[in-house]
Amino acid sequence: MTSSDKSTPAPTPTPYAERTYRSAAGIAGGVLLLVLAGWLGGDAVINGDGRTPWIALAGLLLGVPLVVAFTLRPLVSAGEARIRVRNPLRTITAPWAAVTDIRSGYSTELFAGDRKYQLWAIPVSLRARKRAARATARSDRPSRADALNPHMDAVRAWSDQAVDDLRELRERNAASEAAQGGITVRWAYEVIAPAVAGAIVLAVLLAVTS
Repeated sequence: MTSSDKSTPAPTPTPYAERTYRSAAGIAGGVLLLVLAGWLGGDAVINGDGRTPWIALAGLLLGVPLVVAFTLRPLVSAGEARIRVRNPLRTITAPWAAVTDIRSGYSTELFAGDRKYQLWAIPVSLRARKRAARATARSDRPSRADALNPHMDAVRAWSDQAVDDLRELRERNAASEAAQGGITVRWAYEVIAPAVAGAIVLAVLLAVTS
């Protein structure tokens, strides 16, 4: 047998990298709030009198987890098998076969297992939609650029483009064997527990001082 008779095995398909979506504005706002809370709370702890430092610590124990939960924590990650939605207080993992639709109206929503889940990591901006609509209207006008690039895509708001990407992933992978299964929901006890503890301590301190 000569070397030309040897068959070359077909290359294994490379899996698609998992896509992640987060709100840059939410992250920036969360960082600013944490810096402000650390500055004000730290000043109250160091320079406060009486029960003020303890009230400040309880307030931080309550407020910091909530700020993190609603600004830094939200995340949507999607791969070939499933979508994972990390919202402020819980994480939803759904295989693509269980997802019936993903919509973007006044908020971005995932429909799976007869339930609706909001995607906090992909907020809808009506202002961004209006800017995208104006840019699309301008691109529809005949111009030299259109002649050079007749296949130019319409401008889309970031949230709408993210929904389009997720819908494409669902349609492409929902029938695969890896995309079957049930939906799992896990509560974020690492956020809930310290926030509840801080609320209880703060309520006790305020009741004692009143």
